Amino acid sequence: MRRMKLFATTAFLVLAVGCAPDPADVAREGGADLIITNARVYTLNWDEPGVDGIARPGAPHDERGWHPDAQAIVTQGGEIVFVGSTQDALKFKGDSSRIIDFAGATVIPGLVDSHTHVYGLGALLDQVNLVDVATEEEAVALVVERAKSVPEGEWIIGRGWDEGAWANRYPDKALLTAAVPDHPVFMDSLHGFAGWGNQMALDAAGITAETDIPVGGEMRLGADGEPNGLFLNRGVQLLSDAIPAASRETLTNQLLLGLNQMAADGYTAVHDAGLDAQAMSILEELEATNRLPIRVYAMLSLRDEDLIREWIAKGPDSDADSMLVTRTVKAYYDGALGSRGARLLYDYADQPGHRGISGDGYGFNQELNAQAMKAGFQIAIHAIGDAGNREAIDILESVFKEDPSTAANRHRIEHAQVISSEDIPRLGQLGIIASMEPPHAMEDKTWAEERLGPERILGAYAWRSLRETGASLTFNSDNPGSDHNIFYGLHSAITRQDKNQQPEGGWYADQRMSADEAVRGYTNWSAYASFREDETGVIDVGRWADLTVMDVDPFLLADESPGDILSGRILMTIVNGKIVYER
Repeated sequence: MRRMKLFATTAFLVLAVGCAPDPADVAREGGADLIITNARVYTLNWDEPGVDGIARPGAPHDERGWHPDAQAIVTQGGEIVFVGSTQDALKFKGDSSRIIDFAGATVIPGLVDSHTHVYGLGALLDQVNLVDVATEEEAVALVVERAKSVPEGEWIIGRGWDEGAWANRYPDKALLTAAVPDHPVFMDSLHGFAGWGNQMALDAAGITAETDIPVGGEMRLGADGEPNGLFLNRGVQLLSDAIPAASRETLTNQLLLGLNQMAADGYTAVHDAGLDAQAMSILEELEATNRLPIRVYAMLSLRDEDLIREWIAKGPDSDADSMLVTRTVKAYYDGALGSRGARLLYDYADQPGHRGISGDGYGFNQELNAQAMKAGFQIAIHAIGDAGNREAIDILESVFKEDPSTAANRHRIEHAQVISSEDIPRLGQLGIIASMEPPHAMEDKTWAEERLGPERILGAYAWRSLRETGASLTFNSDNPGSDHNIFYGLHSAITRQDKNQQPEGGWYADQRMSADEAVRGYTNWSAYASFREDETGVIDVGRWADLTVMDVDPFLLADESPGDILSGRILMTIVNGKIVYER
């Protein structure tokens, strides 16, 4: 892989002349806190590309390709005070300054994962990890190994098997029960829309063939008429609700595991999607005791109705600069495409007569959602299928008509995964942000067209189509449902290829993003989605000192050898001027 070499300082203009503090004054006062030198700095402080992805005049791009637009950054008191050349940055040096020579490493605005489940990521790190496990037998073998160190009778939790890839060969309780008879076991899926357990888990939950199934859920039965251990969509909660509640200490530790992992992977902020009262309480405690390593933009779960009513009474946070900001409500509207729970306008191509579930059938409280909108909250609606997206857009638009002031709150469709050609323009027209996961397209491509057919697939994972009709985008991972590795995310967006660089030429390659768009999707477009575009998302004087440092240049590699982006590594993560991760 091509590692970037140091380049001449003569290539750079000082970007902050007249804006930065006088370097002599700073030096006399002990100097800047942090001076980054000899780096490939992409500030993103230029006009974003057109909707066709072509760089605008003023971008650091010419007939030879991309080149950095700065070489050095100086920070003080959590803010950026200078951007420009190494020679000029060193004038800010004082006795207390830390100077880091990055020797040609790439620096971009701090990465933001705008749809995460950090508690879930921490739990995944703390439990049986089933991500990328290909077969039921492999998954069960991992549980057998974990059982050796767990006292009999205690629950064992696994997470991460792919309900979309396994949809035509779903497991049941038989093998799991035979292999692990002395522990109740719950195996949660990658996106949380399927789960399976052994007989001891079914017994612990009191589940029988007569158990009432939640609306929008499914419980599979075996040949004997008894539950076979496999649950889909809202049926998953029948089993998951039986798991003893984790202690506050365990949840706190798992949250910190997740947040610190995100910091190690280059993220300076996350938007955590669907937090309940207990999760919020822990986050608030960590903020009060200064233990949040990165910024958290909290998205309250509409399903926790008492919590939502409590927040409606006091209103959303009005500040942007706290480590924890709460101004969004996350709502589930339909299920997942992989488990055939996403609501479609017409039958599933591979399951005639079935169109998925949505709305009341998936626990969506439309009245409470409208109350939150009118109280000033940004709404983020999970919508996957083309019917689910149409109905979600309709719901937002209906409240805009009742109360026009609500339209200004940058409401979001989370995933916006399959959208009818008739509805794609509506997001831009209504100012609704499409919050999307480039890795989902690459993980779903092996079966998505089977679900949708050759026509509807054209409106799926349609990043370019949405941009061309004026929609704002933000990119994220939906972790732990997808790998949040930024190099995987950027590669997916730029190439429409998986980690094996397949298919050749990219999957529906007309939807690809340029390098500029892909990086913005994880930086300043995500800043806009959280009302923070004036504080972060570009590297400029007066902005937060939130920075991500990596050992590859995705701008350059996108043109020369995009597959090499996958081999990138995070070298440093800086939040509020503090180094929270250093390789």
